[in-house]
Amino acid sequence: MDFGLVLQTDPPASQVVSLMKRAERNGFRYGWTFDSAVLWQEPFVIYSQILANTQKLHVGPMVTNPGTRTWEVTASTFATLNDMYGNRTVCGIGRGDSAMRVAGRKPNTLARLGEAIDVIRDLAEGREASVDGNPVRIPWIRNGRLPVWMAAYGPKALALAGQKADGFILQLADLFLTEWMVKSVRDAAREAGRDPDALTICVAAPAYVTADDSPEALAHARDQCRWFGGMVGNHVADLVSRYGEHSGMVPDELTAYIKDRHGYDYSHHGRAGNPSTDFVPDAIVDRFCLLGPVEAHIEKLRALRDLGVDQFAVYDMHDAREATIDAYGAQIIPALAE
Repeated sequence: MDFGLVLQTDPPASQVVSLMKRAERNGFRYGWTFDSAVLWQEPFVIYSQILANTQKLHVGPMVTNPGTRTWEVTASTFATLNDMYGNRTVCGIGRGDSAMRVAGRKPNTLARLGEAIDVIRDLAEGREASVDGNPVRIPWIRNGRLPVWMAAYGPKALALAGQKADGFILQLADLFLTEWMVKSVRDAAREAGRDPDALTICVAAPAYVTADDSPEALAHARDQCRWFGGMVGNHVADLVSRYGEHSGMVPDELTAYIKDRHGYDYSHHGRAGNPSTDFVPDAIVDRFCLLGPVEAHIEKLRALRDLGVDQFAVYDMHDAREATIDAYGAQIIPALAE
C-alpha cells in the first residue's frame, strides 16, 4: 500500500513545502493538496517548489475540476511540471465543490467531466484533442505521462470513473462503503472493456494518531476530524437531491447521517472546528476516518488493503500534523510494508 499526504495550500507556502518534505522522509510517496483558488493559494505554483525540494514524491490536486481552468492550460501546466521534474504528477479531478461554489458557479456536469478527463490526458501526453471543437496539440511535449484519477461517490460518477479514469479517489474510509464503491468502479471498467485491476484505488480520509484509546483522547481526535463528515456531506446532499433519500441507488449507510444538516459555510471548509459540521455524529467520524492509537490505524489499513485499496492518503488538517506524519513514518507505513 502506498501512502499520500493531503494538505490545504494555506499561506505560508513554505510550510506546505516543509510538510511535504517531511512526508517524503517518512515514506510517503504522494503529496496532494486541495485546489480551490479563492479559499487557498494556487496549488500548481506550490507544486513546483514541492517537486524541486523532493526526490521521488508524486504530486497533484485532490481534486481539480474542469471549470476553473481551460483544459489546455491544465494539461500544459501538468506537462511543464513533468518536463521539469520527470513525470511526477497525478491529475486528481472531480466535478468541483468549493472551487466552483465559492465562485458562484455550479459543479460541472458528469458529461463535461468525462470529456475533460480524455482531453486533459491526451494533451498532457502529447496527443491531439478537440478543445471547444478545435483540434489542439501541445507540440513541445515529449514522453508525456499523466495519470488521471477521478473522485466520485454516486452511481453515475462511479461508473464514469470506471469507464474513463486511471484511478479512483474515494474520500472516506468506511469499510462497507469502500467495498461497495470499489466494486461499482471495477464493474463499470469491466463492462467498458477495460482491465478493472488496472485502476488505482486511493482512499483519502483524516487520520489522527492518539497516545491511547482513552475516552478523552478519542473525543479530542473526533473533534479535530469532524469537519470531514461535513465536507463529505456536501456531496451526499447532492446525491440525495438527485436520487432521493432511500432510492436504492446510494446506500443508506452513506445518506442517513445528513438528515440534520442545515447549510454549509465554505469559509471553514476542511478545517477543524468547522461550525457547519455539528450535525456529524461520532459514529460517522469513526467510520469515515482513522482515529486512535497506532494499532487501530494498522488494523483498519489492512482491512482497506484487503478490499483492494492501493493508496491511503492522509488528510492532515488538524492540530497534530507533524506528529501524524512522524507516527505514520515510524510505525504505520512500515507495518503495512511487511
